[in-house]
Amino acid sequence: MLGGAGILLGVAAVPAQAAEVSYKTECVPPAISGMDPVQGTTQVEITAPAEAKVGDEVQITWKFVKAASKNPDIIDLEKDTVQPTGTLKAGGAQTGDIAMEGPRQNPAIPKNSDMKLSDMKGTLKLTAAGEVTLTPDAYNVNVNKPVSADTKCTPTEAVKSAATIKVSGGDSGGTTGGLPTGVPPVPTEVPTELPTGGTPPSSPSSPSESATGGDGGSGGSDSGGSGGGQTAFTGKEVEIPYECKTPIGDKSATSPVQIDAKKDGGNFGLTVQFKKSVMDSPADIPADSVKPSMEVALGGADKGTVRVEGPTNPEPIKSGDPIEIPNLTGTYKPGADGESTLSPGVLTVEALGTTTTCTPAKSEVSLTLDTSSQPGGSAGGAGTSGAGPASSGGGLADTGSDDNGLLQALGLLAGTTILLGGAVFTFMPRGRMR
Repeated sequence: MLGGAGILLGVAAVPAQAAEVSYKTECVPPAISGMDPVQGTTQVEITAPAEAKVGDEVQITWKFVKAASKNPDIIDLEKDTVQPTGTLKAGGAQTGDIAMEGPRQNPAIPKNSDMKLSDMKGTLKLTAAGEVTLTPDAYNVNVNKPVSADTKCTPTEAVKSAATIKVSGGDSGGTTGGLPTGVPPVPTEVPTELPTGGTPPSSPSSPSESATGGDGGSGGSDSGGSGGGQTAFTGKEVEIPYECKTPIGDKSATSPVQIDAKKDGGNFGLTVQFKKSVMDSPADIPADSVKPSMEVALGGADKGTVRVEGPTNPEPIKSGDPIEIPNLTGTYKPGADGESTLSPGVLTVEALGTTTTCTPAKSEVSLTLDTSSQPGGSAGGAGTSGAGPASSGGGLADTGSDDNGLLQALGLLAGTTILLGGAVFTFMPRGRMR
């Protein structure tokens, strides 16, 4: 594949021609968006010399005239954040791929307005006499803020050539393959051991470790309060079906969650873990951009909720690296005497100015504790969040191929990757791009 617009030395100064072509297109948003491929029509104008000689290096321009695309009514795109790249096919007397690239130059693009892509340029060194045709092919749209995300668009029908260069001189009976068609080798090795960030699922404590028993539905270690001097209590891993409200619509997924507790006087320090595997990031995520929290639901003797929080991601997450939900921590101050149950509750994820809220479709108890009422305890009100450090651990749920895990349902990047990668190029019939 030839280089882009950077190779300018020796470009032939010959009369130019411009011609337009339209073709049906399928654009695939980033995988994290959960969006299906979208269909539309692309119309481009190709400018190239009408005539040239063998040995000339000619410059070609690809201008986006019309595409069925708008910036949806979700997020404003900043100035100079959108960049197109693509491939132009050379055919006829000379065949090969021409790499096209446009600068990252665009005006600010408000929500629900036409997309504006820069002109792409590339160069072609002519190696054979005859007619060389130029045909648009696949292209990619990258948005780099707040995170980098790509939407890949490919033709779904045979595309007509948009321009033809009449090449004179040289031996027309010689080689016709003047463009290198090979691609450089890519690494084939992948890491065999990826960190999952998860903590191996803990089994419920044995009856000897619990002051009170209980069946499988009442949690793991369900002793607490004044019984036996025990201070650490391990909850049961429970499958929680979440219904999520995201900036791109409703999502659903099931996630294994476990609540553990550590007694401190009459209070309990809570740790909520999301179990099993992690999901790889589909885009670069800046540091301190994603923060999760949950309202743990109280039942049994006590009533109300306890807020637990996790830290924001301390370091940037590179595309392809695992994404993890850290442990969520907080302090439970009981408001009643007796057996109190703790169940995973409403989960909230804030990411780069967007909020996704996930509500359990059904409740299931992870932990039961013997509690003694404390001054200012819950008993029907919202508890306070512990401000202590939350250790990293626990992964996003692996919920199977049907829902691609809780990350996709949460849409952690709904306001960023989904919007900038998927929605930026969500094709709508007769939408226009200038």
